[in-house]
Amino acid sequence: MKRSSAAEPVLSFGEVLDRQTHPHGGAVKLLTLKRSFLTNQREFNILYLVSSAQPPFALDLLARARQRGIAFVWNQNGVAYRAWAAQDVELHNAPMRLLHQMADYVIYQSAFSRDCAQHFLGASQAPSQILFNPIDLDVFAPLPVRPPLQPLRLLTLGTHGYRARVLSTLACLKCLQEAGTPALLTLAGQCQWPNAHRELQEEIASLGLQSLVTLLPAFTQAQAVTLYQSHHLLLHPKYLDPSPTVVLEALSSGCPVVGSATGGLPELVSKESGVLIPAALQWDQMITPTGEELAAGVLKILPHFSSYAQAARQRAELLFNKEEWIAGHRAIFAACLSRKI
Repeated sequence: MKRSSAAEPVLSFGEVLDRQTHPHGGAVKLLTLKRSFLTNQREFNILYLVSSAQPPFALDLLARARQRGIAFVWNQNGVAYRAWAAQDVELHNAPMRLLHQMADYVIYQSAFSRDCAQHFLGASQAPSQILFNPIDLDVFAPLPVRPPLQPLRLLTLGTHGYRARVLSTLACLKCLQEAGTPALLTLAGQCQWPNAHRELQEEIASLGLQSLVTLLPAFTQAQAVTLYQSHHLLLHPKYLDPSPTVVLEALSSGCPVVGSATGGLPELVSKESGVLIPAALQWDQMITPTGEELAAGVLKILPHFSSYAQAARQRAELLFNKEEWIAGHRAIFAACLSRKI
């Protein structure tokens, strides 16, 4: 490891991208940086790490960078809390706490991410900024003509870590059917709780939804674009999601969002671009919207779908433009290299 002497930023991500054949999750934004800045794993002047995509031995890597006077920028997403991490809260938070406190500059992916970091990790003395994750607005864009609203095409996608968030979308579909609103649901992404596939199949069968639900366990970024464009609404009932990229991609694609009014979602989804369901803040239990609540949100949007869809795209253009995110990083890197922080 050497420090680059160039005034231009040269980044290292701790080989995160080298270790992933198909970058996902927190690593996706690193691809945007890699396309916009020089990168070199051996000679660099900025170490850039993301809390949700940390390299192995991140603290050792930072110690070596410190010895060589290399600036360290930390991108903070969510933290661990009892509801999802149970007894492993500190296993996740302890390394983040040190990295968060040792950063020369901290980027928070939402105000909720900042507040959680301060609560669970402690305050950082470094300068900081909130930068919502970037979206390529040219790639994630609505088609000129969407499929007809009958049947309504619902989408939920991502990595599904707990059952309630998935089962509530099935219950939503059932409620819509009973209300006389023809609808289909695509469930994309891995379900990671024990016996998830069997439980899903049993729940779908018990609700009589076999012909109305499509399961897509894995998908590529290109397939994700097609999924958004071929559906009408995104259901995102995950509780306390700090900065979900799927919500940004959906809005950019002109898909209104029905989800939980917790975590970072109230910062991302305006009342014109979706319907969010309130819930109390609890760190020791997940509070997931019910199927009835999700269905009520869908039915609120449906008569005004065109207006919501247009507002969704406008929201993305206002807040998630990739070029503005890159420009923000360029200013941060310049400050780090000039030591004006």
